[in-house]
Amino acid sequence: MTINKNQEGTKLEIALEGRLDTMTAPSLEEEVKNSVEGITELVFDLKDLVYVSSAGLRVLLSAQKTMNKQGSMTIKNANEEVMEIFEVTGFIDILNIEE
Repeated sequence: MTINKNQEGTKLEIALEGRLDTMTAPSLEEEVKNSVEGITELVFDLKDLVYVSSAGLRVLLSAQKTMNKQGSMTIKNANEEVMEIFEVTGFIDILNIEE
């Protein structure tokens, strides 16, 4: 998985490419943990993400909890397969997902 970050002031966009699974989730978790201080708007661009596992969902949920305390988090450009995972797991009701 490739992680691309773009920060403008207090807005941070993280674009993910590939698979967010048990092997790659720890690196994303570390990246988010080290990047969100002072951030009030976090955006995950999942345009090039092809799969997300339960480990990946846990990282997104953790990021959401952090951002609930200091601002907002949005997920955009999730493909059909990833949206289906969000729907089946109920994450569609927890995360702020832009259609």
